[in-house]
Amino acid sequence: MIKLAPILLAVLYGLAMYRFSVWRTSRELDQKSTELADPTLKALMDRMAKALDIKRIKVHIYEIDPVNGLAAPDGRIFITRGFFNKYRAGEVTSEEMATVIAHELGHVALGHSRRRMIDFSGQNAMRTALAMIIGRFVPGIGPWIAGLLTSLLAARLSRGDEFEADAYASALLVKAGIGTAPQKTLFEKLETLTGARGAATPAWMMSHPKTPQRIAAIEANEAKWNTGA
Repeated sequence: MIKLAPILLAVLYGLAMYRFSVWRTSRELDQKSTELADPTLKALMDRMAKALDIKRIKVHIYEIDPVNGLAAPDGRIFITRGFFNKYRAGEVTSEEMATVIAHELGHVALGHSRRRMIDFSGQNAMRTALAMIIGRFVPGIGPWIAGLLTSLLAARLSRGDEFEADAYASALLVKAGIGTAPQKTLFEKLETLTGARGAATPAWMMSHPKTPQRIAAIEANEAKWNTGA
């Protein structure tokens, strides 16, 4: 029988590490961000706020170069300076930037940040249990196999979150009168914008779904909404 003490310690360790990560991330975001003040983007954000029946949507610029958007565990929305610069250079349209904000709003509304705390703790416990079990049969590489399996599980859960946030964003964009076309065109640009080379990576190892899968999911949702299903 597996002893529970190491598994319980793994859960507690996961919780502690997640809390520390949240604190460290929040501190860095506080130090390296300013509120987004672009009037064109603000007009689009106001349309989305009206669709959500809230007063305003507040977005910050995170002063780092990589192209990304993120939802902080405390619910704040950020666009990186690198992404904003792509917009200012004309490589990304204002409507496409609005889809990034809508996507991050989806992560917040759907509670993905809170869920990741539970997932992270559970994955630590599972990694410990698997390492103990597999180590009995293949000593020495049990922890490596356990780490690989839990990493694959984490990637699958993350892809699920991305599909959910995409669907939320699509619904919001349609309701705000922006539509999903910019969402799809941005996905087609993302690999070039980020410098990613995901084509050679198997889909089951990636934390984000591949572009064709994301676009297909959006179009499937549109077809379902148009037929009233």
